[in-house]
Amino acid sequence: MSEAKDNLVLFPKTLDYYQIQLTRMLETERYADAKSLLNFLLQCGGEAERHHTEWEALLGWLEAAFPEAEGGDFTGEALMEDEEDAEDALRQRLADRSGQDADYIPRLLTNLSETDDPEQQLLILGQLNYLEHPELEGAVRKWLLDAERHAVVQFRALQMLRRQGASGPIYMLREGELLSVEAEATPLQFDDFPPAVLNVLDRVRQAAEVSDPTLSYFAEEMWKECVQVAYGTPVFRLMMEDEDSSSDTWAAALHQFLTEKLHGIQSDEWVREQYGITGDLRFRYEQALRWLRMYAGELNADS
Repeated sequence: MSEAKDNLVLFPKTLDYYQIQLTRMLETERYADAKSLLNFLLQCGGEAERHHTEWEALLGWLEAAFPEAEGGDFTGEALMEDEEDAEDALRQRLADRSGQDADYIPRLLTNLSETDDPEQQLLILGQLNYLEHPELEGAVRKWLLDAERHAVVQFRALQMLRRQGASGPIYMLREGELLSVEAEATPLQFDDFPPAVLNVLDRVRQAAEVSDPTLSYFAEEMWKECVQVAYGTPVFRLMMEDEDSSSDTWAAALHQFLTEKLHGIQSDEWVREQYGITGDLRFRYEQALRWLRMYAGELNADS
């Protein structure tokens, strides 16, 4: 962290860390801590300024929805709270609420259906993770099928259904098409994805170790998001092909895509040579790179 005029400037890794902690605070209903962190982040310049509008809107929503949760000065102590304790406390609070109010879970499901805000949908799904109700599985299955949802929200809903013990096919809409995924196959964490998907990051780390070490960090964050967005689509089936050439193709595309994002458009000759992208692999590599560029376009549109 460094000083710039009157603003704090966060290094990329620090900014990403705070973003992750903010999400966890919201998921575990630590709204006062979230307000404190948001007030701190809004004082930060540099890369953080790109997120100011989003953070201001989120802070405004928290102030309106939870005025009793008073956020103090950010000291960093909130980030030291044991996450397992916070999760256990959330589970107990939700159990108490649903036990005292029979309409609590139906009300959450109604809110899920009525809001179009992906952030609020994620918060509701995060609470439903810890609750049990006879209508829960059927309601979320119907919600996924009624309209197209943000790809990451869809994936979180699939994870929630698996934790609820759902089985068999789950249907959802993506770009006007009906997709079907098996509930039992949904990964609950990144390490649960097929080896071909995991190998992509290993290949990028090896290639970037000497040429651009910082690229490995960004590759990990981007690839984890990409596989969630692709899950259940024909693109994901290409990602999980159990061949070295498939991992090489996607690793090369990811490397080139991040190089363009970090350093601007430049020749991909070095990348193709490094990953052995020749002959028939060239077409598959270009397809993968085109998909990543489209995905980045969607991210930019949402931010």
